[in-house]
Amino acid sequence: MDVDVRAELEGLIRLHGEDYASLSRIIGRNPAYIQQFIKRGTPQRLSEDDRARLASYFRVPEERLGGRAQPIARHAGEKGGQGADLLFVPRVELSASAGAGQVADIEPHGPPLAFDGAMLRDLAGHGLTRLSVIRVTGDSMEPTLGDGDDILVERSEGVGELREGVYVLRVDDMLIVKRLVADEPTGSFLIRSDNPRYPDLTDYDPSSLQVIGRVLWAGRRIA
Repeated sequence: MDVDVRAELEGLIRLHGEDYASLSRIIGRNPAYIQQFIKRGTPQRLSEDDRARLASYFRVPEERLGGRAQPIARHAGEKGGQGADLLFVPRVELSASAGAGQVADIEPHGPPLAFDGAMLRDLAGHGLTRLSVIRVTGDSMEPTLGDGDDILVERSEGVGELREGVYVLRVDDMLIVKRLVADEPTGSFLIRSDNPRYPDLTDYDPSSLQVIGRVLWAGRRIA
């Protein structure tokens, strides 16, 4: 059965244009985990949690990945349904500063955060493996984003043509979250804080600017 599971998972990866490392991060594992499972047989079996997350991500029955056949369940919100279409997004350890910034060294950290699958597909289309959750620090993006907010970021591979919006940026090796605003006279973008107490960011080397990703969603704790 294990050989069939590996072949099935490999087929799903190719069908959806995914890659081993991104899928490993989605289930909260090290980047080589899925490749080692498929190519080297380590581990021998997927854990129940990993299997459930992968089946949910690909929207296939768990039995295709080695689980027991389950009765068909309706999605949450349908009459009589108790099922849930959940997708898991990896968290990253470093906060994206809405203040002075931090050294940009982004690594997966901690358990992934579960989102409603339909909501994620509406926000990100098919670029689901490019999503990460980052915590904001500082107040320069208030009232849009506050200190301690979690933000859902679509990394730069999925951003496409740059447009106005809120982004995580790397500037002079510092990680910040700011709004990009079109500057029509120059045809470029201004780096702006939503909090009017903070000026536009102009004192930086343009060649050092890197777009990490676009902010798609934010969540916060209500005191």
